[in-house]
Parts: sequence; structure tokens; C-alpha cells
Amino acid sequence: MPKMARRVLISGGAGFVPSHLCDRFLADGWQVLAVDNFCTGRRANIAHLLGNHHFELLEQDVSAPFSVAGPLDAVLHFASPASPVDYMRLPIETLQVGSLGTMNLLEIAREKQARFLMASTSEIYDDPLEHPQRESYLGNVSSIGPRSVYDEAKRFAEAAVMGWRNARGVDTRIIRIFNTYGPRMKSGDGRVVSNFIVQALRGEKLTVYGDGLQTRSFCYVSDLVDGIVRVLEHGDHMPYNLGNPREFTMLELVQEIAKQVGNVQIQHLPLPQDDPTRRKPDITRATHDLGWTPKVQLQEGLVAMIADLRQRLATGDA
Repeated sequence: MPKMARRVLISGGAGFVPSHLCDRFLADGWQVLAVDNFCTGRRANIAHLLGNHHFELLEQDVSAPFSVAGPLDAVLHFASPASPVDYMRLPIETLQVGSLGTMNLLEIAREKQARFLMASTSEIYDDPLEHPQRESYLGNVSSIGPRSVYDEAKRFAEAAVMGWRNARGVDTRIIRIFNTYGPRMKSGDGRVVSNFIVQALRGEKLTVYGDGLQTRSFCYVSDLVDGIVRVLEHGDHMPYNLGNPREFTMLELVQEIAKQVGNVQIQHLPLPQDDPTRRKPDITRATHDLGWTPKVQLQEGLVAMIADLRQRLATGDA
């Protein structure tokens, strides 16, 4: 009798990163159950999977209790508004999915005896006083700032994961995702790479906040997906930073995009409140424990993302 394929539930499965995870798990021979209420997810991200008999889609808000028929080997919790535009537009939903949604999915993992992986974020460090940021750094955070609904939802989610592990024996993993980019990012999600590319393709001025010397570290989505799979399969229960440790200023990012799109102009606007000035992961743990390091360079990743956004803008599906 053939061995049954492993089965994974991916919450927020129609989102940018989770849709790429669906692709990866299907390619690795898993059965995939994507759960999404399309609050911010895009049906177009998973349209190519709907005819695959190893792929299922459940339209469901994970913040409300629900059940899943059949066995599960893993539960990956990615459901959440993730861009500033989305979580500021949906503050209550962001808090609910980080709290109620996390606990609902932890209970499903417990009932199914499945491994649970929580997608946390570098935002839990907020505007860090430590550079680069190690997993042991506790952050420089504001519980009442404009970004707090997202930051604090993720901090609560991490606490819930540890609680379910310690009190109820769930086998858990936590990843902290740093800036990620690549095909399928929404054009209007407010994140800097997609913002700059869309403005450049439309012939608009690129919006640079402050002096443009603040830094981010950009990880291509395929590298992130590889790191997530490694943490799930071989990691331990303590958090792992996943991101590219090479820093770029916003002005350097503008220059990289200009090399591919053509000459661009910029306009400077005031730096938003609580916008971090530096963000760079220390990935020593992931490299040492899992042999993971990002491989895709920014110039290479931008080629793919620009082509994707150019095509989607042309067809009105951005």
C-alpha cells in the first residue's frame, strides 16, 4: 500500500509568501490545505493551483473557531495583514488573527498532533537599539505607537506559541521574517521595494522618507521559503531570524532599481513616526543550526520582481 503524502495547513495561503510556500510544499510531495478569508490575500496568487488534486482551499477566517477533517502533519500560521497599509486599515483584524487566530490554530495542531510553525516578524524588535538584531534581543517597542497593532499581535502570538508548547506539549517553531520581496507582492501594499518599482514603472517620482539613509535588508522570497522549510524540518523551538543580512540604504535601493528601469526622480517626505532607522538580521543561528544562508542577490531578485509587476500592471492585476 503506498505511503500517504504528508499534509500541511497553511493559514493565509493566498498571501505573498504563503502562496510561494504552497508551491514549495506541493513540489516536495506534500498535500496542501490553504486557509484564507481573502482579507488581504489574492486569489490570483493560488489560481494556478486550483486544478492540482493535492491542493485544497478552505475559505475561512482563522480568528473564528473551525475544524479540519483528516490528518495534518504540520500547521503553518501566516494569516495576518503584513504591510503597514493593510494593518493600519485593519487594526482589529490584525489583533484578532495574532491572538484568537494563533490560539485556534495551536489547538488544531494539538488535536492533530501536528508540528506548528508561527510566522513572526522583525517588527517585534521595532526600532532596535541593537544592531544587527539577534534573536535574544528583546526589542525597543511601543505598545501604543502607530505600528503597535501588528508588533504587539506578533509578540502575543510568540507568547501563545510558547504557552501551548510548555503547557500542552505542542511541537512548535517560530520564525522572525525580515524584509522579503519577490513576485506576487501587491503593488499598493506600502512596502518599499514594491512602492519604488511601481512608481518607477509608472514614471512617477520615487517617495523617499527622511534623508534616505535608513537601511533595510532585503531577502528574496525563494530564499525565505527555503529557510522556513529548514526550520520546520530541522529547527528547534526557539525563534529563528530569517532574512538577508546585507544592508541597503533607501537611496542605494533607488539606484539598483534605476539600473533596470531607467532614470528615476525622487521626492523626499518626512520620516513616519516609529519607522525603524536600521534593520538587519543576525542569522548566525539559522546558518549554524540549519546551514541556511540567502543566495539570491538584490539585483537578480529585482529582475524577476520588476518583470512580474510590469506584467501585472499591464493587465490590471497588480
